[in-house]
Amino acid sequence: MRNTFNTLTTNSISDFPQAMERAANVKLLVLDVDGVLTDGSLLVGPDGKEALKIFDSLDGHGIKLLQSTGITVAIITGRTSGMVEGRAKELGIEHVQMGISKKMDALQSLLKKTGYQLSECAAMGDDWPDLAILPKVHLAICPAQAHEEVKKRVHYVTQKTGGSGAVREACDLIMKAQGHYERLLKESL
Repeated sequence: MRNTFNTLTTNSISDFPQAMERAANVKLLVLDVDGVLTDGSLLVGPDGKEALKIFDSLDGHGIKLLQSTGITVAIITGRTSGMVEGRAKELGIEHVQMGISKKMDALQSLLKKTGYQLSECAAMGDDWPDLAILPKVHLAICPAQAHEEVKKRVHYVTQKTGGSGAVREACDLIMKAQGHYERLLKESL
């Protein structure tokens, strides 16, 4: 199936029927970390190792809500980080692949392990390494601050930036498209 890509920016998810239509079929959401789950900043300590990652609580709650609907969330990232491992464990993300240089190989492995197809997969990334998978998945998403070449090749560009609610926006898109959003909201009231 050939993907058609549009750079999408708006104030309302519902303004993009193609993204909503694609989100309706998603069973697996694959996330990058730096620039998606975080703002992309790398805080390096005096030992030359990464000292800190900052994650957004809205993103975390969105991931938990999405998982409660039966959607599998996974992480595929180029860096290796105990902080990512800890955050994934806290959020109940079972599939975490770190230190990945060939993201498509990692995605193919994940699909084989989970039994999902590319036609059931959404992915969110922000930079060139993510271009290995974004054009191949059913729903490609990037945060507002993503590199311009990435924005040209996705179905949806969030209004929020990475590490500041972009993942929550993607989760909301999928939940709305699949009819879970209003029910979950009512349960929260």
